[in-house]
Amino acid sequence: MNDVLLIAVFALVGAAGAGLAGAVVLRLVRHRSVAVSLAVVAAVTVTAMLAGTLAVAQAMFLSAHDLWVVTVVVAMAALVSMATALVLGRWVVARSRALTRAARDFGEGGGFCAPAGTATAELAALTRELASTSARLDASRRRERALEASRRELVAWISHDLRTPLAGLRAMAEALEDGMAADPGRYHRQIRTEVDRLTGMVTDLFELSRIHAGALTLSPIRMSVYDLVGDALSGADPLAREHGVRLVGEDVAAVPVEVDGKEMTRVLANLLVNAIRHTPADGTVAVAAERREGAVVVSVTDGCGGIPAEDLPRVFDTGWRGAEARTPPAGAGLGLAIVRGIVEAHAGSAEVRNVPGGCRFEVSLPTAAG
Repeated sequence: MNDVLLIAVFALVGAAGAGLAGAVVLRLVRHRSVAVSLAVVAAVTVTAMLAGTLAVAQAMFLSAHDLWVVTVVVAMAALVSMATALVLGRWVVARSRALTRAARDFGEGGGFCAPAGTATAELAALTRELASTSARLDASRRRERALEASRRELVAWISHDLRTPLAGLRAMAEALEDGMAADPGRYHRQIRTEVDRLTGMVTDLFELSRIHAGALTLSPIRMSVYDLVGDALSGADPLAREHGVRLVGEDVAAVPVEVDGKEMTRVLANLLVNAIRHTPADGTVAVAAERREGAVVVSVTDGCGGIPAEDLPRVFDTGWRGAEARTPPAGAGLGLAIVRGIVEAHAGSAEVRNVPGGCRFEVSLPTAAG
């Protein structure tokens, strides 16, 4: 037993010396190719075995012939280990370089295409992560392009909508200043109307900027959808009477929700105003609310005749106003964008779809806990 322990100690000392030398070499080549590191690891393994063997041989006074035999055996093992390490290293390096080329193309704005062939578990995991990141960035680029197009469209619409009332205000102000207005009172009323219109546009722009900047602060309280819809219908009733449109809100369930009453009233008001303006005289705008799969769905159905299928995905985009027939006499196409922003701030969603004779806007909100 003492002889075995002594052999183990001599073998450990010899192998430890080789291992320490190998660790120093690995630190020096840590910035080199992985193939070099694998070759060093293989060399350290064989050298540790040889050093331990030589230490034991010297301690046990083996014959020169036996020592030579052991050395030859270790040398053959070293050759096989080095060859295997080099082949494995070249394969890993080739896969790494292929992945680097694919990542370079991905970084230049293209899509990530995973290199063909098998790979180690780590490289395969890295490939999957790069593919996932590429998909997210591609979606982000599409959203950015859509947002940029929406911004350009908004600027164009705002420029157009501001130019007309400002030109009118200037003309009326000059007429009043020169004493050329036959009915000053009518001019004053028209100026007040145009100023209210511009004020509404500026208010919508400010609200939308708060939504996009994430600065919309909500103060949710527990309230009934029935009361929320009732208040919105009362506020929209004068406009509906002016346009000869009937408002129907009988199918509204008294479901509790936790929302910011002021902001959600604005949401319903925007939807109702939009529906009334696009519904012909003697038409009907119906409001309904129901519980559906853990959410409260409030819908506003109008008689606009429907929205073209290609325009449906853009209805809630900033500045979208669709075809000329659906363009309102006032506003800058911000109402529905504000609707979506406020609803999403409440962890809800806003959708639209065509129904016979018109379209239906649906707002889904989480039901109140308890």
